[in-house]
Amino acid sequence: MDNGTTPREISRGVWRVKMTPESLAASIQNGTVSASEMQSFVKHVVSISERWNDSDVEQALKEIYNHGLNPVATAALTDSMRNSGRCLEWPKEWKHLVVDKHSTGGVGDKVSIPLAPALTACGLKVPMISGRGLGHTGGTLDKLESIPGFNVRLSIQEIQSQVEEIGIAMVGQTDDLVPADKRMYAIRDVTGTVASLPLITSSIVSKKAAESINALVLDVKFGRAAFMTEKSQAEALAKAMVDASNRCGIKTSAILTTMDHPLGCAIGNGLEILESIETMRGNGPWDLEELICAQGGALLHATGKAESQENGFVMIQDSLHDGRALEYFIQMAISQGVEPSVFESEHSLCLSLGLLDGNLQTTEIKAPNGGFVTDINAMELALIALDLGAGRKTIEDNIDHSVGFLLEVELGQTIEAGEPWVTVHHRGELDQLNRMKIEQSIKIENTEFEPLSRIDSWIM
Repeated sequence: MDNGTTPREISRGVWRVKMTPESLAASIQNGTVSASEMQSFVKHVVSISERWNDSDVEQALKEIYNHGLNPVATAALTDSMRNSGRCLEWPKEWKHLVVDKHSTGGVGDKVSIPLAPALTACGLKVPMISGRGLGHTGGTLDKLESIPGFNVRLSIQEIQSQVEEIGIAMVGQTDDLVPADKRMYAIRDVTGTVASLPLITSSIVSKKAAESINALVLDVKFGRAAFMTEKSQAEALAKAMVDASNRCGIKTSAILTTMDHPLGCAIGNGLEILESIETMRGNGPWDLEELICAQGGALLHATGKAESQENGFVMIQDSLHDGRALEYFIQMAISQGVEPSVFESEHSLCLSLGLLDGNLQTTEIKAPNGGFVTDINAMELALIALDLGAGRKTIEDNIDHSVGFLLEVELGQTIEAGEPWVTVHHRGELDQLNRMKIEQSIKIENTEFEPLSRIDSWIM
């Protein structure tokens, strides 16, 4: 037996080198890290008998942060994280119809809420596992929980049963899905290793892969109110995620979209639910509807439900305008604990969302001059919404689902001096500093302005 410094073990009669934190670090530094080493690393993250301590995991994460991973190793890390826990399972007859989407987050980004039921209305199955908001971007789960009774904590069996029965579930991550990511992210969060391309990629894609989906669309945003301000950053992340996801057997495309201005007209959890439902009545803002239909069209095409993305775009649009998407949303909400009476009228919905709460105040902010609306600063409004209580500054913070902003104008529209351009929903007196910042968040000019599509490009 070899008694040298390299630890060895016998497995099925074959000598194999046992990986250590030091040997993995050397492989990452040299750019020679293999798929099998990534598989072993994830095993050491989650294993009980061979579990590495936090400092050993931290060492590996820091090496990945500093030196990166090649595409094969990134995909292997992603796939191993996916397989670190349970995965959703679907019947053979329709597992090819199971899809999902992911967004890197933005201000007023409520695309998932109308998109998932629209996809279901077009014949796809959507087990959408979403997250919560932190910082200036809102989370889908927080928005859904604005609706009293909406239960996002379903077990794997409950998710599978509901998707089989009605075709859709919108839920949070369960403890037995991708446990490796939970431990790795907790260590990344306190060691300054969050902003790593392969680690971001593996974290996002592994959770989607654990849903056992056939197709995925990624909405990767850039701009002053996105996590990535530069297009080049967003493009690099999109390419990395598309590559890793495709290597994991998922048909994947990414759409690069701009996030300088709020998406739609509502910012804040309950207000965004209200706007989502209006969108599913065919009355949504054009920029929101465009992103819903574009992403849905890509998924319909990827699964063979549409002849082209353009054809899929129209199919999704039709489901929004004829009420089918809303029917599936209501069916899902009731299945997940919401009383049917919530959806009986707009009044009952607003009452349920807390938007008619007597303690909630509204303040109109008026245009300082007339002209064309050429800019609305999404980042500034998001930070003020956070201060009003619409989001979390720390993971332990509670959210006020009723506060936020409702824009009365869209980019390119004309407005007269003294007309309201935004209504603020808040509790207590509106802070004067925040009021001043809101007033400075709009730009109105004399030159006619034509807003551009938010869609920059696709990565297939």
